[in-house]
Amino acid sequence: MPDRSDNHPAPDDLMRSARAVIETERQAVGDLEQRIDNHFVNACRLMLECTGRVVVLGMGKSGHIGHKIAATLASTGTPSFFVHPGEAGHGDLGMITGDDVVIALSNSGETGEIVTLLPVIKRLDIPLIALTGNPASTLGKAAAACLDVSVAREACPLGLAPTASTTACLVLGDALAVALLEARGFSTEDFARSHPGGSLGRRLLGVRDIMHTGAEIPRVSEQTTVKQTLLEMSAKGLGMTAVLNESGEVTGVFTDGDLRRTLDAGFDLQTTTTGEVMTRNGKTIAATCLAAEALRMMEEYRINALLVLDKERQLVGVLNMHDLLRAQVV
Repeated sequence: MPDRSDNHPAPDDLMRSARAVIETERQAVGDLEQRIDNHFVNACRLMLECTGRVVVLGMGKSGHIGHKIAATLASTGTPSFFVHPGEAGHGDLGMITGDDVVIALSNSGETGEIVTLLPVIKRLDIPLIALTGNPASTLGKAAAACLDVSVAREACPLGLAPTASTTACLVLGDALAVALLEARGFSTEDFARSHPGGSLGRRLLGVRDIMHTGAEIPRVSEQTTVKQTLLEMSAKGLGMTAVLNESGEVTGVFTDGDLRRTLDAGFDLQTTTTGEVMTRNGKTIAATCLAAEALRMMEEYRINALLVLDKERQLVGVLNMHDLLRAQVV
């Protein structure tokens, strides 16, 4: 048993140890850059051409990394899930079909539970991608694309605990996911669809998800009197209204602020038309934009509402600050 009589190591020793780990893992990640070659390209092509799903296998610490890689792939446009190799040998292999691609993680390339599955994967003619620290291993030789994640040394001073090697594997998994994301043209809207919950989901809400549409949109013509416009604003309860010309095109916006300025100037609300006192060329936004962008615009221009226009500059919705607050957009 180790001697634990001294439970108060010097702060400098703790910080030195932490810095040594970070430097070792930084070097391990840096070495990967030189290994982004045709093997990496081949792995990407296998996954891009896959008509099924990407199945990730890994034991122990590699299994934990495999879970994360599968989750990242799935959330960025590449359907994927993790299968425990030990369970695969006892029935879960039935989850893998001939349309799938398998990614197997093993630092040694000789992990028994994975090596046992290789003949079955080959018999099913399933493309195999290996992430291994030993390309000359059984796993490396069996793979259609073998990605080298070897490291000069582990950050663990004993050289035993997977540290730098798992970090390198994780980074290469992220590199695959992002390369595929870009190759597929995966958009912010695509990402939002797979992340509807939590603060991330709120950040990815689209304007179209929370804007008012149809009969909820306050709108008047330029010739509508300010008095009648106030009735429309009161009925819709958004503190503003869009103003349109005879052709139905948006020419301006009339807000609570415009009303105060109209009263201060002494205009007669019963005879003055809204076109005379509205704000022309008001700020607008597209329905395809993120709600977070709408919030940024409102804060930048110190306004409380935006008109939402389509590609033809037609009015399709309205959005105000209260809508963003209710949706908890930050």
